[in-house]
Amino acid sequence: MRTARTDGRVRHPASLIRCLLGFAALGLTLLLAACAQGTAGGLDADVAEGAGLVPWPPGRLAGALSAVALLLVPLAFAVDRLARRSRLRVADGVLAAVIAYGLSLGLDLLVGGLTALTHAAPDGHGRTDPVYGHLAPVLAFMTAVGLAGLPRWRTALAAALTTAGLSGLITGYATPLSLLLALLLGWATAHGAVYAVGTPTHRPTPEQVLLTLGQAGVRPHLARQTGPSRYLVTQHDDRPDLDVLLLDRQAQATGLFHRLWLLLRLRTAPRAHGLRSLRTGLEHEALLAYAATAAGVRTRRLAAAAELGPDAAVVAYDFLPGRPLAELPEEELTDALLTDAWRQLHLLQRRQIAHRALSPEFVLVGTDGTVHLVGLADGEIAAGELLLRLDVAGMLSTLALQCGAERAVATGVAVLGPAVVGGALPMLQPIALSRGTRAALKERPELLGAIREEILRSRPQAPVQPVRLERLRPRTLVTFAAGLLAGYLLLQYLFSSDTNPITAVADADPAWLGAAVLAAAASYLAATLGFVGFVPERLSFRRALAAQLAGSFAKLVSPGGVGGVALNTRFLQCSGIPTAQALSSVGASQLLGLVLHMLQLAFFCSLLGLGPGSALPDPLVLGAGLAATTTLVLSAVAVPWVRRRLAALLRPLRAEVLPRLLDLLQQPGKLAAGVAGQLLVSMAFVLCLYCCVLAVGQQPQFAPVAVTFLAGNAAASAVPTPGGAGAVEGLLTEALARTGSMDHGTAFAAVMLFRLLIFLLPALPGWAAFAWLQRRKAL
Repeated sequence: MRTARTDGRVRHPASLIRCLLGFAALGLTLLLAACAQGTAGGLDADVAEGAGLVPWPPGRLAGALSAVALLLVPLAFAVDRLARRSRLRVADGVLAAVIAYGLSLGLDLLVGGLTALTHAAPDGHGRTDPVYGHLAPVLAFMTAVGLAGLPRWRTALAAALTTAGLSGLITGYATPLSLLLALLLGWATAHGAVYAVGTPTHRPTPEQVLLTLGQAGVRPHLARQTGPSRYLVTQHDDRPDLDVLLLDRQAQATGLFHRLWLLLRLRTAPRAHGLRSLRTGLEHEALLAYAATAAGVRTRRLAAAAELGPDAAVVAYDFLPGRPLAELPEEELTDALLTDAWRQLHLLQRRQIAHRALSPEFVLVGTDGTVHLVGLADGEIAAGELLLRLDVAGMLSTLALQCGAERAVATGVAVLGPAVVGGALPMLQPIALSRGTRAALKERPELLGAIREEILRSRPQAPVQPVRLERLRPRTLVTFAAGLLAGYLLLQYLFSSDTNPITAVADADPAWLGAAVLAAAASYLAATLGFVGFVPERLSFRRALAAQLAGSFAKLVSPGGVGGVALNTRFLQCSGIPTAQALSSVGASQLLGLVLHMLQLAFFCSLLGLGPGSALPDPLVLGAGLAATTTLVLSAVAVPWVRRRLAALLRPLRAEVLPRLLDLLQQPGKLAAGVAGQLLVSMAFVLCLYCCVLAVGQQPQFAPVAVTFLAGNAAASAVPTPGGAGAVEGLLTEALARTGSMDHGTAFAAVMLFRLLIFLLPALPGWAAFAWLQRRKAL
């Protein structure tokens, strides 16, 4: 019989994750040694005091035994692995040991100055090593070779490391933190080396698969490989063929990062296969198959499940001839077939079994026209209501892709009832569906809306608010990263300047500070005027003012101006204005506000350009720049896909915003009020910042402050942090320090006063205004 063959190497993502976690823990240990030297020194002193109580001969004997154990255990393990023909794994272990030893030496040189990691050497020559380096290579070697399924060798390694560590503490050549650094370094280096070179994969031969299946109770005859991890096995005595799935490390590694991201992002994501052992995966798949069969669901019957050593396992199902639902022609998609699919799901739901991966490829139609549900590997026993509702949503979208929303919903209601189907309405979100279903829905984006309409037609009282399935959004990660960067930059301004910003704020001139407060309050009146002026319909000025004040509360939880736009749109909708017109009015005000903002910036820049010591650009250089820009724009527009993209972007402007502006031209008074309000908003903010600068004792010109705010606010509006927090402060501080001839500390103090008045303090009255509008059904 042939032995298992090595089919290259596979980089298991779990090894990379363990490597990163190990080095992160190592970094935290170094941070502890640097920032808590008193605590680390006290721990070392306590350990040294306890070690002094150990009698001298036993301590010396323990040191000798540990040295022998650290030499013999890995050597014996290497001989054992070579005898079992694991030469590649032993070579990987040697590589990991060499890297771990080199890193320990490098770390000794790098952090040798941290006294918390060392103490005076017992022999009186210098100090001990920051990393007790004898442990790292041994741990790296044996971990990289692999200890899975070898409990005796794991026990021997643990005993050797424990003895060596205690010996180092007793003899005084190690500190607690140096021991911890050595273990973390060895463990992290082993997994990093394994991921870098890959783990050798020993793919079983067909003969080994047949032998294992025979020992599991079936009667295999021939095995034919039908895919990377699949075999079709025929049996003796006219028994049914078997569809055999091979579970190995390569199958575990496939798609692990995607599954980890889903696990981090979704509350309902299945656990990644790579985070569980092969035996756990084997038991889970067998359990789901037995449970589905016991529930009466038509699925592939489990014939056998067995391990093929520590690195592989096989799961054998009775071969099920048939076609996936997506391959059926339209004339075969009868209502009886759809009803049968819903009945199979109903059987699962009755036993509280969640499929969790319903998509067209897992709904199989047999040769006799009956429906079978397959692909239950990601399923769950004793599933909660949320997962069961997700399965209903998955079946709705799966069937609707093939036969339309009306028939999918009608047959589902006939089997499950309108209440159960209606309960799946909040789950009809692309993120809640399987990857294959999401890909198919991209070509038919209107389908989910059609399913919702059909459900509401059969059950009008069904809940329509989508269930929050995401525990973490990509935007949240970006916002968190941007916030960390902004905080770091602000701390730089706080501690690297000559002037203490806190003292400067505390000593601010009350008169100018009062003027800044008035300017900040005036900005809300101007914003209300600018908002109402772009709405042809009559609005309550008091409620519109409350909506602008409520926008200051929305800034705390939304990036840029997204919160204000959404709140103003909702306010117009609740005021009886149709959604299209509400969006058009808000879009028109935003568009004209952007144009006026840029015009104001150009005006104050021109004032700066005409000031002493300034020079306007050379007309030839300016003309050449304009010509080059025009050429680039025309060249881009000449590309067909660029033209189509621009047309798609400008279509809402042409179809909605411009007609709204034409309506406003018939009311010149309102349009003038809107334009004046947009201009006054920017001027109120500029005046507020100017008064804040005067309050901290500076005497700048007005034009540089105006340019600082207009340019800094425009640039920071693209930052995805709530209200541009962090980016606005950094940009305004840097611009004020450059154009206002002041140090960074004073500029930072003025900016913090400004942000306190327009961003932080209005949040509380903004919340009150938000609640007031909600009580009056105006939001």
